[in-house]
Amino acid sequence: QVQLVQSGGGLVQAGGSLRLSCVASGSIWSINIMAWYRQSPGMERELVAYIETDNSAYYADSVEGRFTISRDNAKNTVSLQMNNLKPEDTAVYYCNAEITTYSDVRMHYYWGQGTQVTVSS
Repeated sequence: QVQLVQSGGGLVQAGGSLRLSCVASGSIWSINIMAWYRQSPGMERELVAYIETDNSAYYADSVEGRFTISRDNAKNTVSLQMNNLKPEDTAVYYCNAEITTYSDVRMHYYWGQGTQVTVSS
């Protein structure tokens, strides 16, 4: 089994910062792309940022220049530093990872439990 456990998040005023972290554990052989998604009430889940094994990163236009995704391959972690937060960033944030386990050579996607980020105006 593989688990992704998130930490961080909470309530912050507009212009403030928060950091989210996610650690993957279990019978992990390799991790490919790691990513952060978010979902607001009544909206579809959207990709916020992803990072590849060589640390190449992609950001949604709405967060470019404000959010930074990073990973530690040795610790199987991915983080999201969120600066200059806006009320429209309010959402439940989910980490996601493409993982191959020792028992299955196929890549599977795993999700964290989600964490609430609320930005007040």
